[in-house]
Amino acid sequence: MTNFISVQLKKASEVDLAKPLCKFIQQSYPSGDAQAEHCRAAEELSKLRKSALGRPLDKHESALETLLRYYDQLCSIEPKFPFSENQVCVTFTWKDAFDKGSLFGGSVKLALASLGYEKTCVLFNCGALASQIAAEQNLDNDEGLKAAAKHYQFASGAFQHIKDTVLSALSREPTVDISPDTVGTLSLIMLAQAQEVFFLKATRDKMKDGIIAKLANQAADYYGDAYKQCQYKDTLPKEVFPVLAAKHCIMQANAEYHQSILAKQQKKFGEEIGRLQHAADLVKTVASRYDEYINVKDLVDKINRALTAAKKDNDFIYHDRVPDLKDLEPIGKASLVKSTPVAVPLSQKFTDLFEKMVPLQVQQSVSVYNQRKADLVNRLIAQMREATNLANGVLASLNLPAAIEDVSGDTVPQSILNKSKAVIEQGGVQTIDQLIKDLPELLQRNKEILDESLRLLDEEETTDNELRTKFKERWQRTPSNDLYKPLRAEGANFHNILNKAVQADGQVREGYQSHRDTIALLCKPEAELNAAIPSANPAKTLQGSEVVNVLKTLLASLDEVKKEREQLENDLKSVNFDMTNKFLTALAQDGAINEEAISVTELDRIYGSYTQKVQESLKKQEELLKNIQNAHQDFSKMKQSNNESNLREEVLKNLAVANDNFVELLANLKEGTKFYNELTEILLKFQNKCSDIVFARKTERDELLKDLQQSIAREPSAPSIPLPTYQTTPAGGSKPAASSTPTPAPRTMVGTKPQPPARPPPPVISAASSSPSASAPSGTAAAPPSAPTPAAPTPAAPTPAAPTPAPGASASSTAPSQAQGPPYPTYPGYPGYCQMPMPIGYNPYMYGQYNLPYAPSPVFQNPGQPPYPAPQQPGYPFPQQPYFPQQ
Repeated sequence: MTNFISVQLKKASEVDLAKPLCKFIQQSYPSGDAQAEHCRAAEELSKLRKSALGRPLDKHESALETLLRYYDQLCSIEPKFPFSENQVCVTFTWKDAFDKGSLFGGSVKLALASLGYEKTCVLFNCGALASQIAAEQNLDNDEGLKAAAKHYQFASGAFQHIKDTVLSALSREPTVDISPDTVGTLSLIMLAQAQEVFFLKATRDKMKDGIIAKLANQAADYYGDAYKQCQYKDTLPKEVFPVLAAKHCIMQANAEYHQSILAKQQKKFGEEIGRLQHAADLVKTVASRYDEYINVKDLVDKINRALTAAKKDNDFIYHDRVPDLKDLEPIGKASLVKSTPVAVPLSQKFTDLFEKMVPLQVQQSVSVYNQRKADLVNRLIAQMREATNLANGVLASLNLPAAIEDVSGDTVPQSILNKSKAVIEQGGVQTIDQLIKDLPELLQRNKEILDESLRLLDEEETTDNELRTKFKERWQRTPSNDLYKPLRAEGANFHNILNKAVQADGQVREGYQSHRDTIALLCKPEAELNAAIPSANPAKTLQGSEVVNVLKTLLASLDEVKKEREQLENDLKSVNFDMTNKFLTALAQDGAINEEAISVTELDRIYGSYTQKVQESLKKQEELLKNIQNAHQDFSKMKQSNNESNLREEVLKNLAVANDNFVELLANLKEGTKFYNELTEILLKFQNKCSDIVFARKTERDELLKDLQQSIAREPSAPSIPLPTYQTTPAGGSKPAASSTPTPAPRTMVGTKPQPPARPPPPVISAASSSPSASAPSGTAAAPPSAPTPAAPTPAAPTPAAPTPAPGASASSTAPSQAQGPPYPTYPGYPGYCQMPMPIGYNPYMYGQYNLPYAPSPVFQNPGQPPYPAPQQPGYPFPQQPYFPQQ
């Protein structure tokens, strides 16, 4: 009676998890020990999947443990890797557990790039394997009963968890086996079987009959609910429905039986008989309808014995009235089972392979924090550089410090010589020319990478649209246009960046062309530089004056401010603080991360002092420049001016400006070159991302096309073609009327073998015949006349060339409705009757084995000789049909 239902496992296609995960790790984490460790963990995860899903699993605890560890690992990596179609794209393909497929179409399967889908299917297999392990338990001992109850409750919880989460985990309609209706029914079936196990244990422990009756009644209730849920749905295997119906009746019969014992103990003999009669009717129904699924012979005998004894005692002793079934009090219910909730980790031996990898939410928070930090540092550095450029511009416009150094009027000021030396050391004009020449090549390389990436997306999207137009609603996958929106937005952003870079390159070229001659002059030797600067009368009277000393002091203070800024800039760039622990702590405490509040607080704490120093430096420079301008006005009033001195001062100003422009141009060009090189790496990652998703989409497309072909093959074929005219030729061999349409060739024909002759009509038996039954047709073609029969004339044998008629073609035939075999009849009235042997020289029925429609004769025979048929059993309604001999 203990026939339990177990669930089949889903079958998964092979997937390499290591490659996409390692690629994401290499892109997201810096090279080093941590990256190598994460890659090794990804390879271990791929091996774990292969051992859990890539081979048949034994119905044992160790196999279930492997599945549970893999499920736990999937749950642990879900927050650490961005599994999606446009990020870490891994397509998981699973077959329907209950679909056995067809000869040409194969079984139903679904492929999705979703980790939630993989988790759902793995959890389904956990529940299915648990049900199989429970069904294999020995229920004759307590350990087996406890293990079975535990596994059934776990399976019920697994299926219930799938029911609650499957629609949110998948982006489309699931296969039938993991649909909410199906897994909900499976969960209830597992719960019913767990309750039945407790009933068996209570029976084994000989608990009180009232308790046993309540346990059995609760199990019957569970089975009944499960049967109602799947009664009108073709989602589970067909053999499940009769088992559920039988189990419902059996458990209800057990409840009535044990309740009848309780009634007997309470001296309610009429109730005892009524309950036993109901139990007997229930098991009788099971025995008559579901005997091929469940054997209830022992239970039927037990109930019938109890019923017979109860009736005998009541008839002779108690004479208690037997109440109707509707008047019996309902039996109570006692549930000792509940679905085990799915709480990760499910495995007791689970160790997280990616324990040191931070969750994706923390990674994203760290990434946003780093962006905030970079923006703050860049803003502070930009403010300092802008202030330095402003100071240099003011000094150049005032011809400082060259104006106070030009004592002779015919030599190059020391500040100009220092600037010229610095420009020459950095390569001068040649360096600028080479950097400007390299920019278009770097730009073109980046454009080509970006265009190739977008071309891959365009080609795949075009193919997807064509197939969507062709298959219409059958093409059930995310449209490429929707899927590629983030990538196309990213590509458009790269286009804008390149356009802005082109504009910046143009501005650099214009600035360089306007100052190239002056920069080239700074690169000349001191003698040529001195010759290029006009000479003028010296202003020796100003040397040693108070105003010159004030200017020198102010300029020295300004140089000190510039040096402090350089050090401050280096300090800002070198500050580094890992926010991972902060975000992990916040995630553990609150379950979420308020990134903005945490980041702003930490940035203020770390960079607050640097921000204050920058502002103090800017304020100090502003005061120094104001004082320098005032002192320079006094200096200009005291200095004797003429045309020559003004021209010399203008040239010196231009040389100072040229130095500043060279420094700025060189910095911009180096920064631009660095920008293009870094952008190349970013665009290569973008290209890899595009190629990966396109490859995944192509794989998904091929799978979907294969599934569509299989589904088309499973569809009903076209209407059958009418029989060709050559198969409906009359027995007389007359030609059919000519048809305007060509006659199609037969599906299977063998042209090298001769066709058998036409079957002769059956003999006519006269009413005066003493034979007790009608005779069958007589001998074969070319056979001699049969033995004399008083009322059966022998027809003439047809010629060998007679065409083969279609069945029923002869209107005059009086053959019985049942199809006739070869014409070797055996007459019931003459058991020893047989045909004469056919001549060896000719046998029109000599078929080859490949097209012989009958099994070989078990009787030994010579070549060309028909077998001797055995006599037909009396009373058989049709003549016995012997077989053709096999040559």
